[in-house]
Amino acid sequence: MQKIKTALLSYGMSGKVFHAPFLEFHEGFELLGSWERSKQLIQLDYPNVKSYATLEEVLESDADLIIVNTPVGTHFQYAKEVLLAGKHAVVEKAFTTTVAEAQELRDLAKEKGLKLSVFQNRRWDSDIKTVKQIVSSKVLGELVEAEFHFDRYNPILSPKVHKETTNAGAGILKDLGPHIIDQALYLFGFPQSVFADIRITREHSLVDDWFDISLFYPDFRVRLKASFFVKEANPAYVVHGKIGSFLKPRGDVQEDELKLGKKPNLDSWGTEPKELEGLLHTEIEGKIINEKVPTLQGNYYDYFDGVYQSIASDQSEPVTAQDGVHVMQIIEAAIQSNDQKKVVEL
Repeated sequence: MQKIKTALLSYGMSGKVFHAPFLEFHEGFELLGSWERSKQLIQLDYPNVKSYATLEEVLESDADLIIVNTPVGTHFQYAKEVLLAGKHAVVEKAFTTTVAEAQELRDLAKEKGLKLSVFQNRRWDSDIKTVKQIVSSKVLGELVEAEFHFDRYNPILSPKVHKETTNAGAGILKDLGPHIIDQALYLFGFPQSVFADIRITREHSLVDDWFDISLFYPDFRVRLKASFFVKEANPAYVVHGKIGSFLKPRGDVQEDELKLGKKPNLDSWGTEPKELEGLLHTEIEGKIINEKVPTLQGNYYDYFDGVYQSIASDQSEPVTAQDGVHVMQIIEAAIQSNDQKKVVEL
């Protein structure tokens, strides 16, 4: 099996929790190491890898793939340098800070014949996989509306300076927003227009921490919400059709298990507690159905396997750069809509 030599640009929470465990587990990858600006931590977990002192050292290494998992405001610069160095790239969300930057990276990767993927791992959450199965099965009939939430109760400002200072990559819209925006586009396609309300609700906050975005499709609407002041959670996913409804609480366990140091596998990984199953209430062949639906297993391994196949077998990336462009188009339209207090056509 071809080994894809891979390096990280950071070994903070994302590198330690979301990337390195899957790069280690997937037999098609070889983890070379990570750029570490101050603390050298990666060798404590992976003794045989390297801690790179500079970005140049990473770019000059024999890595085939470099994962850009640094603060959002650096994504464009670093991803561009990675592509110019002839390396494939995975870029975390938000892909960039503007549509123009996203398009430039997309076009550069195409020009260089390189693979460029956005790390939208939450397409492989157990929640959204189950919602997708319900929507695809047409058991709700013609769709009327959907509402996705990514809510938390977290009134305290983050100690991470880049998250709480005014900069192009800060704020909940570019932090949690890309997750549910991408999930909506993944399920329903690109909308015709956008309306958004974006607020600051935490005391002393300088960046947006609440949003309510409406996506307008020809025959239905999708509402996307995120807040740091939700003690009692709404269902994370609500979909209503003309003959039925599906309500699903957020229940994917992968992030929590990874933070505990658990290692991914292909058997039981990503299995939700049964009590977090979604509720389906609909009518099928004249019979009323009002019951819990077993949740599909989530597994971020499938994203990494998609990246592997895209490079090793020249297949399409599991999340393409164009997908990243589309998310940035929604984000820019939402900002414009909030500023102008009007619906923005796409």
